[in-house]
Amino acid sequence: MNQFLAFLLRMLIAIPASSSVWLLSYFAFNQAFWMSGVIGFGAGVLTYSITGVIQKHRFLKQHGLTRKEYQYIKKNIVEAKEKITRLHKAVFSIRHIPSLKKRMELMRTTRKIYKLTKREPKRFYKAEQFYFSHLDSALELSEKYVFLSSQPKKTYELDQSLYETRRTLEELTTMIEEDLYKVISDDIDQLNFEIDVAKHSIKTIKDTRIIDESRRLK
Repeated sequence: MNQFLAFLLRMLIAIPASSSVWLLSYFAFNQAFWMSGVIGFGAGVLTYSITGVIQKHRFLKQHGLTRKEYQYIKKNIVEAKEKITRLHKAVFSIRHIPSLKKRMELMRTTRKIYKLTKREPKRFYKAEQFYFSHLDSALELSEKYVFLSSQPKKTYELDQSLYETRRTLEELTTMIEEDLYKVISDDIDQLNFEIDVAKHSIKTIKDTRIIDESRRLK
């Protein structure tokens, strides 16, 4: 649900309703100016609230979620946003040029999963491994890497630990890319189905044309 557009729609409905009630109270029912203003304001607040309830109900119905499910998903997505922000900050702070491309892929993929599940909350269930395991691991490793790499004196053991951390982060990036694939798997299946339908339609049209042409030549 786009929060800004939802807010804008509520305001576009509430303001005219508030103004109409104010004018009706003042001119039709001869209420005092200030009293009409209070009544109009109250009507606007009530309209704003009712519109919000209707929007949320439609949103939940559209995505096949209960209110409890949506609150659960929303809570986890809000927590994940902070983790992703920290992850991107840590990943961007790593000063290792050869792994830059892989780190950029990690940032793009995590951002994509977050945006998809925020826009369509039911996708969250296909991304649970990302939200409850892979994201936490990537964040912990990245922040630990930044801390260790900032130490002024490097030892062989420290260099080995940094190398292993980079390698593990690359493996995690691959796993997170697989998480994204799971999130969009239904879309891929739907696309393949539509491609098959289109191919069948094209074949049918071609076969019909060949038959018609054969009949015409006879």
